[in-house]
Amino acid sequence: MTLLIVIIILALVFDYINGFHDAANSIATVVSTKVLTPFQAVIWAAFFNMVAFFIFKDHAVANTISKTVFKEFITLPVILSGLLAAIFWNLLTWWYGIPSSSSHTLIGGFAGAAICHAMTTNGIFVPWKTIVASSSIINTILFIFFAPLIGMFIAIFISIVTTMRNIWLRIAIIVVSTIFTVFIFDYFEEKKMDENFKKFIKLDKYEVDHAASLQKLSNEDKNSDIKKSHEENSKKLASAKLIYDQMIPHLMLFDEIGEDSIANFAYNSGLLKDIEISKLKDDVRNADNYLVIEALSVDNPDFKKEYDVAKVETEKYKGPLKLYIAKQISLDSTINAINQIYPIKPENIPSIKAKIQKFDIKKAFIKDIKKSENYQIVWGIIFTSLLFIFVYIYVEKIKTPTARSVSSMFKKLQLFSSAAFSIGHGGNDAQKVMGIIGAALIASGQIQEFSQLPNWVPLSCYLAIGLGTMSGGWKIVKTMGTKITKVTPLEGVAAETAGAFTLFFTGQMGIPVSTTHTITGSIIGVGATKRLSAVRWGVTSSLLVAWILTIPVSALLAALIYLVTRIFT
Repeated sequence: MTLLIVIIILALVFDYINGFHDAANSIATVVSTKVLTPFQAVIWAAFFNMVAFFIFKDHAVANTISKTVFKEFITLPVILSGLLAAIFWNLLTWWYGIPSSSSHTLIGGFAGAAICHAMTTNGIFVPWKTIVASSSIINTILFIFFAPLIGMFIAIFISIVTTMRNIWLRIAIIVVSTIFTVFIFDYFEEKKMDENFKKFIKLDKYEVDHAASLQKLSNEDKNSDIKKSHEENSKKLASAKLIYDQMIPHLMLFDEIGEDSIANFAYNSGLLKDIEISKLKDDVRNADNYLVIEALSVDNPDFKKEYDVAKVETEKYKGPLKLYIAKQISLDSTINAINQIYPIKPENIPSIKAKIQKFDIKKAFIKDIKKSENYQIVWGIIFTSLLFIFVYIYVEKIKTPTARSVSSMFKKLQLFSSAAFSIGHGGNDAQKVMGIIGAALIASGQIQEFSQLPNWVPLSCYLAIGLGTMSGGWKIVKTMGTKITKVTPLEGVAAETAGAFTLFFTGQMGIPVSTTHTITGSIIGVGATKRLSAVRWGVTSSLLVAWILTIPVSALLAALIYLVTRIFT
């Protein structure tokens, strides 16, 4: 427990460092254009970092981070080593004013420590694809290049549209772009709802289990135990698919009929009956330290034996729990029946009773599907478009446009665009630390899966990054705000709006990207719109080298730190 607390504290320290390390991303342009003073800018950015807590519900990026390393290779020393490496690299790059990626530092450190752990325990020839989720790593690496490119192209588009002389053509393009964007985010919502529902009914797990048992069966087709296991997995998969096929048409009507209607249909149709028993069984055994035993079983043979027995026996809890849900037996009788199957510790009985009494499958179902909602982001995009349209009409049609009035307009709009980018920064970067804390809680046996993350985790992560942002990061502000290209208020609006959209876009996809890379690409985009020579490509190429080095350097640092921690633990 002590090591877990140390890791949580270090994770929040990293989040704080991330705040002042990446504060420049949120405030560089608004400071360099003198719209706000440095002090005003950090307070402004910190406030909107915290606002992100109320907007991002699904925590898709945090989930991706927590699953970067496969569960069997996640240990507390691995997480500790990854965090220490990430903190060291962040402080080093901050000291030299290099706007490197905190996201990639964290991912590289986590993966590097896990690979080192696997090689020291399973041999140096253990395949890397069995240690880290290759798809997550590949997506992260690809978006080292894609995130700044997306930001750059959106910034170029916004700059060109904004400088069009024909205001009505400009407005028409904004309307068409907004409609297209809303459709994109509506697609993200449906896709995320589909993924969350599959997780809720365990369809994704049953697909993996079925594929694994099929592979074993093909190698040992005469083994009766493997045949039996494959048959059980096939039944579970078929049952989950049946539920999925019946529910997905209703889920796709979420915006029209609402979560209550969907949950009532699922419950009244009996589609949640099996999953209800399964989830309640998980809650009961987890409250009796089942997850702690599972976590300790990775490295301890004695706990491995205990876990193997508990895994089989606690599945039988479903019998008495099913009778309790059907109101055929009392709560005390349920506890007695469970005790006869696989005894629970006396000190855990009160909490287990409370969990059984409070359990509500419909509420759990609604909570899971509501996480997919992104209406705040969609309405934010619509509001932004309307704001720009009204401001353009007011300044250029109602008032007589002058250089001073146009400049004043963009200075005011920059307050809005910097706030939007700060929300994206908070939502994206705070989630990465949430993923690490989630992985630590899973490794220590406190929770079973990321969806059980306690509410204090996101709250503390958003608070830490907000406090970090308030501390500033003036060395990097200079690089971002003046060294890449000279930025005007108009270009500041274009860069920040492009950066915010990119962060919202990738956040919905669950891809951890660098806010540093994103805003750099956006600033390059507005500079290139004027002329290519306006961008100081020498500075940009130096930044690119730092970006590429971040993941491998962090991985090596974490591996070395892990080897040192093994000596003292």
